[in-house]
Amino acid sequence: MEASSVILKKLEEGCFDSRLEEIYVDGGLVPEQRTRYLAAVRSYEEAFGCGPIEIFSAPGRSEVGGNHTDHQHGMVLAAAVNLDALAVAGRNEDGCIRILSEGYGMVTVDLSDLSVRKEEEGTSAALVRGVAAGLARKGFPIPGGFNAYVTSNVLMGAGLSSSAAFEVLTGTVISGLFHGMTVDPVEIAKEAQYAENVYFGKPCGLMDQTACSVGGLIHIDFKDPEEPVVRQVPVDFSAYHHSLCITDTKGSHADLTEDYADIPGEMKAAAACFGKQVLREVEEEAFMRNIPMVRERCGDRAVLRALHFFAENKRAALEAEALSEEDFGRFLELVEESGNSSFKYLQNVYTCKTPGEQGVSVALAVSEKLLAGHGVCRVHGGGFAGTIQAFVEDGSVEGYRQAMDQVFGSGSCHVLKVRPFGGVKVL
Repeated sequence: MEASSVILKKLEEGCFDSRLEEIYVDGGLVPEQRTRYLAAVRSYEEAFGCGPIEIFSAPGRSEVGGNHTDHQHGMVLAAAVNLDALAVAGRNEDGCIRILSEGYGMVTVDLSDLSVRKEEEGTSAALVRGVAAGLARKGFPIPGGFNAYVTSNVLMGAGLSSSAAFEVLTGTVISGLFHGMTVDPVEIAKEAQYAENVYFGKPCGLMDQTACSVGGLIHIDFKDPEEPVVRQVPVDFSAYHHSLCITDTKGSHADLTEDYADIPGEMKAAAACFGKQVLREVEEEAFMRNIPMVRERCGDRAVLRALHFFAENKRAALEAEALSEEDFGRFLELVEESGNSSFKYLQNVYTCKTPGEQGVSVALAVSEKLLAGHGVCRVHGGGFAGTIQAFVEDGSVEGYRQAMDQVFGSGSCHVLKVRPFGGVKVL
């Protein structure tokens, strides 16, 4: 841990440029990131004074395969991306966590009371308190406390999991400042999910937090959600001359809670027809033999969504296998199949409540026309509004980006890289 003044001087002199390039996977981003880091350290000093600091980072994530499979204890393929939440942090001795996030007020959590607070539900304080409580119960307490200034360029509402990045960042700071970065990344992910479920009040799976915490491109099997099996899938999309593009259609997520809840609800109802809690526990052959019974009890959409799960669960594993075998063409075929299944069977591309608003459908239609023979696209994340994902041939990226920006507004299309690091101490 070095004094903030020393860190500032070294940043200004470019001493950390190679580290920044390593983290953000693009030498062209180094000047921008250096400026961002300098501003964050200065903001920390303004809020908390000069003193010893460390700097931590947690990335956003992109779901590559396994659309709506995690809540059924299925398999997913997910990647950390080179957008992140950044924390400049230093210890204190007053028994409190104080986090000032850019654009928001100060969050203060008294470590003497880490119990659930109903009045904090839905707030950043709930996430901080929940992560601290979760790690403490697993043997990773916080002696004293810490101060942190946080800034993030993980796009809110763009399906890149800004909340998971913040949760994982909090756990990573605790691991780094007090436990020598020895807390396992999957453990941090579990406690981040615990914070979101129990303290924040939002039911969610473990995919987002795991992808943010572990880093790289990973295949996750949630058959036992208490002990998910995580496997790295080494890949460099640039080696195949393709780029990962995320387009934000700027659709509103308001009033979509029921739509999101219906997907796991209908899948679990279909599983219940066989005396099971989730579809991962149901034999596909048995399901196929009993479709009339499921239709009668749960309706046709539940049948279609279950059929999506069975195929998508296998597809996530096949995508990982294709990349491991360096069969990129097969991988792209599977991504396209995933997108078609989400549109036709999962039906999470637009909400039936407002059929006149179909930004994601428009983005997919425009992308298919633009990318014919030069890439593939699919709905990204939860669906109904928000973002699509595309793998685009490098030679077509700029034209694709400009076209999507023309439809959805400047800055809508983001060209990203897979980041090899999850939650990490940068400096």
